[in-house]
Amino acid sequence: MGLLDLFNKSSRAERGRQKNIERALKKYAQSPDRMKALEALRDDGSPEAIYGMLRRFALMYDKSIEDEQEKDWVFDTLCEKGASIIPELKRYLLAADSISWPLRLLGKVASRPQEIEVLRAVLEKHEPGYERDPSKKIQLMSRLGALKDAALASLIAPYLADMDEGVRFASVEALFRAKNEEVSREPLLELFVSDKEESLRIRIRIAEGFADVAWLVRGHRGLVEKKLPDQFQLDREGHIKRKPGRDGGGSGQA
Repeated sequence: MGLLDLFNKSSRAERGRQKNIERALKKYAQSPDRMKALEALRDDGSPEAIYGMLRRFALMYDKSIEDEQEKDWVFDTLCEKGASIIPELKRYLLAADSISWPLRLLGKVASRPQEIEVLRAVLEKHEPGYERDPSKKIQLMSRLGALKDAALASLIAPYLADMDEGVRFASVEALFRAKNEEVSREPLLELFVSDKEESLRIRIRIAEGFADVAWLVRGHRGLVEKKLPDQFQLDREGHIKRKPGRDGGGSGQA
């Protein structure tokens, strides 16, 4: 086979791959047609084919049951490919707007060090501060919290200063799940007593967290008492406690 033949074969394969990606992402196509294209991308197995499959997570099909079934299929199929898809998964996480599906996938195919390395890279693209759509940061905070790793608290804590209330709330949740008092206690208390923080649900969640983990409010007692929601109280040692018959309530979920 000559060089020209190899070039033509490669060119045909690329054209076929692009057509399958387009079909897999065509919102108004029939589900069987999209599935046929997705199966072809699976069999192709190239980095671009894998990336094309990942892009299916961003498509919202009008028929919700079929939409979920297709995404489940892509998820399970990519899980089977294991750690080999991490480079494409990282690329997609850096580019995508909604990352809940790929974050779950990352947790399935990557080791803990590999996952943290990818999460750190994505966080670097979404530093604390203003973003038009903060949902990606909220999803990242939720994933970091789900790992329940004390070493990750230093990655989470800066997002307590984010401009978006939802990001701050998710960061509070994640820090209490990480359970690193040395890193988390002081920034959580500073947020709790800050006059700039207007979110009652954040104060309630911080109070709930301190009550659950029994961290002291050393150095902030007077200010904490002024800001403490009605359903909580401080004991003599400086622990936040729920008042008898009061369950804290109102924190919700980010």
